[in-house]
Amino acid sequence: MKKVRSSVLACVTDQYNCDRIIKTAKSIADDSDCELRVLSVLKPMKNYLTVSDTIEYLHQVSKEVGADMTVLFSNNAAKSAAEFVRENKVDRIVTGMHDGGENSFLVEFNRCSPMTSITMVAKDNKVYSMDLCKSYS
Repeated sequence: MKKVRSSVLACVTDQYNCDRIIKTAKSIADDSDCELRVLSVLKPMKNYLTVSDTIEYLHQVSKEVGADMTVLFSNNAAKSAAEFVRENKVDRIVTGMHDGGENSFLVEFNRCSPMTSITMVAKDNKVYSMDLCKSYS
């Protein structure tokens, strides 16, 4: 029986500078012997031409580091990401920085998936991690 490896999930938006998130997630995945996955949750819209070039660029960056990229369409990015985490054996997500809002992606994600470790990558590439402390009885 083949053992399924844990994954690190890079959560990206429709911004070119999210490539830093993918590259940081790749490093974390390599260091922890995990697979790398990339996820972008886009709000449903009438015209995707405004984001297609960016998503294609991030897809190319994902391929260059050996990761698949999934694009989902939802009005609730945090809930969709949490469902993806549960369905794909993800141990850690890597995102941009928390915007400070009470209803931000990271606050909502943490409510939906409190047992998932989170790493944030600032625009200056500084990395901040919130790791779970697991108790073993």
